Amino acid sequence: SSPHPQNNMLDFVFAVDDSVTWHMMNLLKNRSHYSFLKFFGPKQITSVQSYGAGIYYNTLVPCNGRVIKYGVISTDTLIDDLFHWKTLYVAGRLQKPVKILTQNENSKLQAALVSNLKSAVTAAFLMLPESFSEEDLYMQIAGLSYSGDFRMIIGEDRSKVQNIVKPNIPHFQKLYSNILQDCPQVVYKHHLGRLEASIDKSPEGQFTQLMALPKTLQQKITSLVNPPGKNRDVEEILLQVAHDPDCGFVVHQGISGIVRSSSIVQSAKTILTAGAKKSVIYSMKKLYKMTKGWLRKAS
Repeated sequence: SSPHPQNNMLDFVFAVDDSVTWHMMNLLKNRSHYSFLKFFGPKQITSVQSYGAGIYYNTLVPCNGRVIKYGVISTDTLIDDLFHWKTLYVAGRLQKPVKILTQNENSKLQAALVSNLKSAVTAAFLMLPESFSEEDLYMQIAGLSYSGDFRMIIGEDRSKVQNIVKPNIPHFQKLYSNILQDCPQVVYKHHLGRLEASIDKSPEGQFTQLMALPKTLQQKITSLVNPPGKNRDVEEILLQVAHDPDCGFVVHQGISGIVRSSSIVQSAKTILTAGAKKSVIYSMKKLYKMTKGWLRKAS
């Protein structure tokens, strides 16, 4: 959607089975991409990678006339995040349209990718009203991974979610059409490009959806609702939440809690993985985009 797409930094994510070996080979080929951490070797780089969202980013890398950043994550960590939303960092990115350049025949990863999309739809249903438009659904889904992210307060364009969704409705439709067509609560008229939804907001309907949420989110919701000292099981607490008129808000709080902690640690890691100079340049670019967003709104 940018008038000058070549000026946008391309964001790559590489899922690798053996991070130490991958960094060892990449250090031999592209040593200049790394910060001072290159002097500590691939094992220490992989150790830093494991903190926060479990992804290691090299940023502001010139490549074929473009500027890119690329993250490296272990396949196991990625699968865990997709299934359970442990950090929602990479899982959140994969809830939006992306181009998969190449993918090995990994049935567990393929199942995790589908599970992540289904979980995104379920969480969105819980937070949306009984009836909503197709664009409302995609806005809610695209906003999941930004809930609680402190960078949305300072450092990111406030219109980011809208900027992602509005130009990419056809791509969202392609990503979610199969899931929505199989969903009994939605009439998805793909040939008309229209979605008609009537979500079951009864306690029974909401309980079914809460029980289908990823494990980490269920745990976050449990910790929000369950008073200290009371040992109740997750199912009992989710049943209580299902009867709460503010059920959607509780789900939103749970998602915010997951995103907040992972985004803080991941951002702190940037100082190590990018180095001081690149961190300052990257932050200034983010602030510039945020200011441009404010100016667009003001005009």
